[in-house]
Amino acid sequence: MANIKFIAHDGTETEIVVDAAEQLSLMQAAVNNGVPGIDAECGGALSCATCHVHFDHDWYDKLPAAAAMERDMLEFVIDPRDTSRLCCQIKVTEQLDGIVVYTPESQY
Repeated sequence: MANIKFIAHDGTETEIVVDAAEQLSLMQAAVNNGVPGIDAECGGALSCATCHVHFDHDWYDKLPAAAAMERDMLEFVIDPRDTSRLCCQIKVTEQLDGIVVYTPESQY
């Protein structure tokens, strides 16, 4: 299991800490725990980009590289950043224990 911290887009103290089983996607961990800001309309099929999130550079550099299809989908998100990812494409692993995930202001 990995401890994942989701922080609201506006930087308030609103945060949700979840324990997620390994190999579950960050998106599914968010949806299972009612994290606001992760819409996940396609259910992780990599067809909507409504699970867009940001990371600190330190955590971003520890993530597996985004595949070409994910990079293509990131072109459609609102407020893309150099640390943007689609959390449906990131599997929870022991190495991600303590990761901090920031939700964007809007998915649309």
